[in-house]
Amino acid sequence: MSETGLTYDVYDTIESMTPAEIYGHVLAKLGEEREDIVALTADLAKSTKIGKFGEKFPDRFFNVGIAEQNLFGIAAGLALAGFTPFVSTFAVFTSMRAGEQVRTDICYQNLNCKIIATHSGISFGQAGTTHHCTEDLAILRSFANMTVIAPADGIETANAVRACLDHPGPVYIRIGRGFEQLVYDKDQAYDFKIGKAVTMHEGNDVTVIACGPCVLHAVEAAKILKENKGIEVRVLNMHTIKPIDKEAILAAVNDTRKIITVENHSIVGGLGSAVAEVITEGGKSCRLKRLGIPDTFAIVGLTDDLYHLYKIDSEGIMEAVGEIMGQDVEVDEDWEDEF
Repeated sequence: MSETGLTYDVYDTIESMTPAEIYGHVLAKLGEEREDIVALTADLAKSTKIGKFGEKFPDRFFNVGIAEQNLFGIAAGLALAGFTPFVSTFAVFTSMRAGEQVRTDICYQNLNCKIIATHSGISFGQAGTTHHCTEDLAILRSFANMTVIAPADGIETANAVRACLDHPGPVYIRIGRGFEQLVYDKDQAYDFKIGKAVTMHEGNDVTVIACGPCVLHAVEAAKILKENKGIEVRVLNMHTIKPIDKEAILAAVNDTRKIITVENHSIVGGLGSAVAEVITEGGKSCRLKRLGIPDTFAIVGLTDDLYHLYKIDSEGIMEAVGEIMGQDVEVDEDWEDEF
């Protein structure tokens, strides 16, 4: 179990539950412990699974209809009144349709609102551009006071939901449509902490830094490369995009000198950009390759097919490792004292 204290019996059936379902059940459990928790949705209680809380606590559940801007304005008011609002809608509606309200009503006042955004990235690939959300990490991490989390699977989603409860200020938790596979075993103990990366696979040849469902693909690629090629790949699960774990990134630069980032998001402004910022300020050169959706709108298609097309699956990661391993890093004798 995580040191966050998550002991909810959702683990007994976790293999058959989606991350959204897990979060819905965990939130309902937290509602028993904390009477200040309220939940809000914009006519998507069933799709986002926040309706589980509403079934258990109808007096603390609010469906505002298809009015996402009002959704976050109301959440801000409830936070000012002393409640802890959990708000859930699709990621694309959170970051763009209601972006001003999230920024000005919630972040500007540094309110204690927790946002669970579903259907992120290309997880709803067949729905097309209106329901893809490959920009939200870039948008939300630019808002002052906002904490941004992209859990790897349902178990980590559960830990993130509980951890964010006592984390001050607004928090954005980004999950997919709900068909993502488990990365962690239900009996696996690991210490989930906001802002601290998790090492999923050890290695000193190259580092792959991933978030969300791409973590599983990175781990699979690392295992195959070790077995078949003898390449030791360090895999970091960078579940928190903001505040990002600078220490883990700089250690990877120092140890491996070759970094690959993988995300279900545009390569502009997301995990890859955040990692690049840390590397640049760190002052030590390395090879960096960013995998994600290129600077384009993703095409319509099934999620697995899109992952393969944009090379953010295990095959794409292995290809990127092969490319970056073939590149030399020039270092002079005074590398440690260059800056």
